[in-house]
Amino acid sequence: MNKPKASGGSRSGSASDWIQAARLRTLPLAAACVLTGGAVARSRAMTTPETEERFWWVFGGILLTVLVLQVLSNFANDLGDAENGADDESRTDRAVASGRISARAMRVAVIGGAVKSLIFGVATVVFALWGTGLLGPAALLVGLGGAGIVAAYKYTAGENPYGYRGLGDLAVFLFFGWIGVGGTAFLLTHTWDWAWLLPGTFVGALSTAVLNLNNMRDHVKDAEAGKGTLVTKMGFEMAKNYHLLLFAVGWGAFLAFFAGVEAGRWTGLFWMALLGLVHLKHLGGVRGVKSPADLDPELKKIALSTAVVALFLLLSAINYPLPA
Repeated sequence: MNKPKASGGSRSGSASDWIQAARLRTLPLAAACVLTGGAVARSRAMTTPETEERFWWVFGGILLTVLVLQVLSNFANDLGDAENGADDESRTDRAVASGRISARAMRVAVIGGAVKSLIFGVATVVFALWGTGLLGPAALLVGLGGAGIVAAYKYTAGENPYGYRGLGDLAVFLFFGWIGVGGTAFLLTHTWDWAWLLPGTFVGALSTAVLNLNNMRDHVKDAEAGKGTLVTKMGFEMAKNYHLLLFAVGWGAFLAFFAGVEAGRWTGLFWMALLGLVHLKHLGGVRGVKSPADLDPELKKIALSTAVVALFLLLSAINYPLPA
């Protein structure tokens, strides 16, 4: 793979350049795992107004950590794709490749994001589990948080990034799905339920579907740059079938948990299911798409609709009567 040298100057970029590089549109989807984890934990975590207040402080700490981690991931992606040749000067929406922000300045931002993510994450785990004696789970969660920081960077940055070897989908599924939802619920309840992997599968599968759309849109340039995403490996048409599978698995897990394992405990499922019709229409559009560029509007549609479902779940959970 040819690797054009990214700008190593000192251009720090304007405020608008950094806002664009942060890709704020990705934050709602990143928040979906925290919203969903908070929803499934809400009815189990609180017995008094005091513990309710603590619940929301922990929830806020997790959400802040995840959002900072997502921005870190976006910065690292901007840097890595420029340095590894997946993006060039024609990508005016990419800060480093277009030369608006130097690689050196972006590296500093990535390091700063990593430090902030680590501080916020450790502080949240300590606050959530202080006095519980759960030292083993605390260490595990801090370790998973550290792994998340490394994964955010190594997706497209550094030597031999795993996103260039078709492993990005697996990482998104795990961190946005099982780890994000299950970890949030555990920190809020101090207990573990394997059934939480079902809502984790829902968020993880749909988050992976967003990545798949992104890779379908960019598959021609990715192939030219030697970026081995799953789409470049399986082909554009097969990626459409894979996309359908992700939605089937995600919504199947959703129904298994909210209409099966916890049937009758949730309000508003009808309205959430209506969003499934949006997804059905989306799948029909993806099946018939000919130009990869036509997929760009679908990215926002699926990311936002997944976040809305997660928000509806949390609002539904807030309506639970507190246990006596």
